[in-house]
Amino acid sequence: MRLKAIIVILLTVKVIVITLFLTHYKPFRKNEQIVLNAIHNRTSIRDYSEKEVPAQLVEELLKAAMAAPSSRNMQPWEFYVVTERESLDRLAEGLPFAKMLARAPLAIVVAGNTQVGNPNQEQVYNWVMDCSAATQNLLLAAHAVGLGAVWTGVWPYESRIDVVRKTLDLPEHIIPLNVVPVGYPNGKHEPKVKWDETKVHWLQYPTPNTQYPTPNTQ
Repeated sequence: MRLKAIIVILLTVKVIVITLFLTHYKPFRKNEQIVLNAIHNRTSIRDYSEKEVPAQLVEELLKAAMAAPSSRNMQPWEFYVVTERESLDRLAEGLPFAKMLARAPLAIVVAGNTQVGNPNQEQVYNWVMDCSAATQNLLLAAHAVGLGAVWTGVWPYESRIDVVRKTLDLPEHIIPLNVVPVGYPNGKHEPKVKWDETKVHWLQYPTPNTQYPTPNTQ
């Protein structure tokens, strides 16, 4: 009888452990897939509906942008949210690859403050990397909340920098990296599959002739 009782207790403990594992494991897998889906399904959106984007959603995008990594945590980024129609039209007219601004309800200009921190030779250029990371976060956040956005380049082209600087009246130490039109997508837009195993160069880790399937983005 004692042996039977012990077996019952052990089986009960096993069931409890498995239940707890599955209870905590499933949400982790689900959250992991949500992140991967956002990365794989994000695509550049250049056509927007007339629906206005709520200010709280814009703030969520900016919070995500500011969560990006930053060299020495200098955070040299500055964000300019443009909703004034006249300014959007001026940017659309002056920037060769941002004509969609004429139809976008808003744009976010991501810029670098070159006076942040110690402006030595390294820090002078780190703002580009930091602001690029922030922009990618912003684009992923836009997709995650049902918005569409697209990166339109400004830096290092002096003519484009001049257009943005004059439109927004930016000081010389603030350099615009890009302009990101944002809005609700007009229609359905399929992401491009960019996986290319020939561009991956393994150093010893995989076994020879290892076959890697195309990532599942569903």
